[in-house]
Amino acid sequence: MKKDVRGMLKDFTDGLAAISETNKANVNAFMRLLNTGYKEGALSTKTKELMSVAIGVYNRCEYCIVYHVYKSLEAGATREEIMEAAMVAVGFGGGPSMAYSATLLKDSIDEFENDFK
Repeated sequence: MKKDVRGMLKDFTDGLAAISETNKANVNAFMRLLNTGYKEGALSTKTKELMSVAIGVYNRCEYCIVYHVYKSLEAGATREEIMEAAMVAVGFGGGPSMAYSATLLKDSIDEFENDFK
């Protein structure tokens, strides 16, 4: 059964906002770290997002996969680039990483791809 990836993305972002109410300093520190790490530098933001897709697939982190597929597409990545990044993760993570690539990752691309065309 397909997961509601758009709902998962909303749950994650809403969850961050909710825990920020009682843990504002921690959430802000986390967001500063992300914002700093994903800025353009020697590597493009798109490359960093693709790396994050691969790491999410390798770690089988569903919310990471959904979020970073969205952010990769937002940064200009193509379906082919996202799938290729995931296949690098499969080389390290084997069958479980392939399972997440063939399901949640693919469904996330299908859902969000048209948001950025």
